[in-house]
Amino acid sequence: MIIVDGEHVDLTTPYGPMRTHILRPAAPGKYPGILLYSEIFQVTAPIRRTAAMLAGHGYIVAIPEIYHEFEAPGEVFKYDQAGSDRGNALKTTKELASYDADSRAVIDHLLTRSDCNGKIGVMGICIGGHLAFRASFNPEVLGTVCFYATDLHKASLGAGMKDDSLARAADIKGELFMVWGRQDPHVPLDGRLKVQARLNEVEARMSWIEVNGAHAFLRDEGLRYDPDLAHSIMTLVFNFFHRRLSDGDHHA
Repeated sequence: MIIVDGEHVDLTTPYGPMRTHILRPAAPGKYPGILLYSEIFQVTAPIRRTAAMLAGHGYIVAIPEIYHEFEAPGEVFKYDQAGSDRGNALKTTKELASYDADSRAVIDHLLTRSDCNGKIGVMGICIGGHLAFRASFNPEVLGTVCFYATDLHKASLGAGMKDDSLARAADIKGELFMVWGRQDPHVPLDGRLKVQARLNEVEARMSWIEVNGAHAFLRDEGLRYDPDLAHSIMTLVFNFFHRRLSDGDHHA
């Protein structure tokens, strides 16, 4: 068993300092790094528990506060209507370039850590799934896991609601692991098919999984949590990161 240690760092971005939470194995050594993007509620207890699971499998996990230019460090929105309204409002207030600068800052931090071996993966949930997709444009990213990436099919992320995420799909050089819930109203069937068609068009290296689950089936809090599905899919996620970020994987 790997004991998990926690800390935080404040990273410099062109849009102001960004509190970033770090969970890592307590044992000394060099580990792969994973950039973990939260939902719109920022770094909640369920997100921390997900990060702890990843860290416990031998990764340095960095979770940035995605709305750092609008909220005080450490701010967490509740899983209620007010929290949802605030998170959704900021989602299309924040500049697309700021989201991209955030991912670059976290990746640079991981690469310069003495306890990171230079292998980088990304994972994101909800809006974080979309942000993880964009983070995979960075050439250092070897593997990316996107849980029900919202707004990817609508190209509506960021100020102006005209993102270029799917348009830039060919920029992704690592491998994708796309996970969707078939009962997720935020990403309906036609939206999923649009994303899949685009990724097939650019011949993306990917796994594509759809499960009978609702939006937020991974979150271990609330009525939509599906423990069986969450356990099954996270087992596949651990296998994916082990394969993509291990020293034995030399695939492009």
